Amino acid sequence: MMRSDKLGYNAPIEVYDRKYYRYSDPNYTITDIPVTEADMSVLTETMEMLRQFKDFSFFDELKVIINKLQDKIHTENSEKPSIIYLEKNENLKGLDYLDELYQAILKEVVIILTYQSFKARQPQHITFHPQFLREYNNRWFVIGLVQNEDGIKTLALDRIIEIDYDLKTDYQYAQINPPKDYYKNTVGVTVLDHHHTAHVVFKVNKTNAPYVVTKPFHHSQEIISLQEDGSMTFQIFVNLNFELERLILGFGESIEVLKPRNLRQRIKRKTALAARIYQKKSRNE
Repeated sequence: MMRSDKLGYNAPIEVYDRKYYRYSDPNYTITDIPVTEADMSVLTETMEMLRQFKDFSFFDELKVIINKLQDKIHTENSEKPSIIYLEKNENLKGLDYLDELYQAILKEVVIILTYQSFKARQPQHITFHPQFLREYNNRWFVIGLVQNEDGIKTLALDRIIEIDYDLKTDYQYAQINPPKDYYKNTVGVTVLDHHHTAHVVFKVNKTNAPYVVTKPFHHSQEIISLQEDGSMTFQIFVNLNFELERLILGFGESIEVLKPRNLRQRIKRKTALAARIYQKKSRNE
């Protein structure tokens, strides 16, 4: 097996005196095996993926290993462009708070956030018990409890102005399911109670139906029917939140919400308002 390529060694092993084995090249060692082209491809793309976590402090512990890998890649291979491209908005506000929040969650520390939502005129100070971090659509959110308030809160990192610490207040654990279960009926990050959860039935035209089939809106998605014109009707069971509406609106004229009625009416109203904008004559027309 060491002679073969099965383990990647291709060791130059020979027999002598009919019963002993040795390397025909006395300088050969399996600890200095050349990296194959396939290995280089994997290492290069792994490096790119690891860089996605550079905002966290645990990335610092990987830097020595990463530098060694970079040296190996440079010496073994010529510079090649990355094959895998992961989208990341480096200019997104709040990324510098990622590790600070991560450490607060890890060490169960209560924090005081200076926070200003898009609707607020002035920033507010929030005593917050962070539980976990969530990334959606290339944006980051922290989920947790607000002191003396009921319910789980979701706060966007790009609306955080400053973070301080409250070391006198005991950290509270939220009665919350693991993230996988917590977001079970949710598209995006806004989790609503069961009163705002419904079976959503929608029809997509022939051109766009394959996109919805191959990239479902939600894991509960199922195909209800296929029409003669090639359009398809789907059903999902989700929270009727802002992110769902934005996803539907993104498909424009190619989608029609059939049920529930309240969601259909909201989408109808928003598309009508959008149409009015384009019905107005612009100065350039």
